[in-house]
Amino acid sequence: MLTWLQRDSLEFPPLNKALHEPNGLLAAGGDLRAERLIAAYRHGCFPWFAEGQPLLWWSPDPRTVLFPDEFHLSRSLAKLIRQNRFEVSFDRDFAAVIQACAAPRQYADGTWITQAMQDAYLQLHRQGIAHSVEVWENGQLVGGLYGLAMGQLFFGESMFSRRDNASKVGFATLVGKLRDWGFALIDCQMHTQHLQSFGARAIARQEFANYLQRHLDQPSNANWLA
Repeated sequence: MLTWLQRDSLEFPPLNKALHEPNGLLAAGGDLRAERLIAAYRHGCFPWFAEGQPLLWWSPDPRTVLFPDEFHLSRSLAKLIRQNRFEVSFDRDFAAVIQACAAPRQYADGTWITQAMQDAYLQLHRQGIAHSVEVWENGQLVGGLYGLAMGQLFFGESMFSRRDNASKVGFATLVGKLRDWGFALIDCQMHTQHLQSFGARAIARQEFANYLQRHLDQPSNANWLA
């Protein structure tokens, strides 16, 4: 039975209470205040819902993750990076990145990144928890992604691209930085062929929960403004 969250409590049900169909639906309701979002990611779940739906919280099994040391950089992408066609920055314009990620896509109807979601993650950005990667071409924002950094874990949320391979350059740059900073894992949430091509793979939800327990409160060498 699906658990409905109480507004006066930040507690989530155990991950093993998530539904099998749809895979990983753990709870509904609550709100998007910063404290709840932080509690959700620490617990192993994330919000994902369409406009007009109640707030839905997910913890799929298996969970798609990328270990920085397993990142696969293709020859073509490595060549593109060496050409210095794109400039990559961090946390220069989080608002523009999340707004671009929320824009309509040709392959999807509507967006799950509602205005309420944008406002919530902007608050997390102000708290130094949510971060953006910007990809620029001739001074124009042409790609990027955003997510949350906690301890030695990065929780990826969404990416966009207005030029071929722009978001790939941004993601490859981010992975390199996270590896240098001592991050243990990048949460990709759900499987896609695009992420698999980078080396992302599925692990059991309990194994993912074990990584949370071991690495959420460990320090990293992250320097997002460097």
